[in-house]
Amino acid sequence: MFRRRTALSVSATAALLAATPLLAACGNDAHPGAAAIVDGKRITVSQLQAKVKDVRAAQAKSPQGGQLVMNTGRLSLATLNGMIFDEVLARGAQDAGVTVSRGDIQKWRGRAEKQAGSAERLKAMWLQQGVAPDEIDAMVRNQLLLDGVAEHLHADRRAPQGQQKLARALAKTSRSMGIDVNPRFGKWDDQQVILGETKDPWITREPAKQQA
Repeated sequence: MFRRRTALSVSATAALLAATPLLAACGNDAHPGAAAIVDGKRITVSQLQAKVKDVRAAQAKSPQGGQLVMNTGRLSLATLNGMIFDEVLARGAQDAGVTVSRGDIQKWRGRAEKQAGSAERLKAMWLQQGVAPDEIDAMVRNQLLLDGVAEHLHADRRAPQGQQKLARALAKTSRSMGIDVNPRFGKWDDQQVILGETKDPWITREPAKQQA
């Protein structure tokens, strides 16, 4: 029902406690300690590691923890992809004059929880996609921002032409932000607006529509 924009590849073997990546604190030579630089803003390795650990801690509490870990074996790459995309989307929304209120988020989330069956079931569904419970509101906000930017562009996200129009707009925004990723995590693709190693075309998926 809910699809995340980042790729979460299956790892062949993963132990629950050993699965959290041990990310070194050193970045590339140009940007020590940085996982990526986005529009001059550092996304540090420690920030990335903290987000990954947050997800792993939540997964460890689940009865299906071991399977969840295996299904999100490349979580550090998926998480960094999401962190960079968040910045691009935020800039794109700002340029388009799109804003999302706390009330908008709560309304969308309330309908999603009802559709899922309960708040806990919604959390479990997002956790399967590598989203920690305290990150759900941010994910909802992004979905609403994407809808708002698409509306500003008169782009129908349900149609291929609309998806392409939105992708071109965000690609332009991405190029303007001078995104530089630490080579250990791969290379950012401005054209597709993804971290190359994730190989997940976020824009091709339309999130489930919530009914009032």
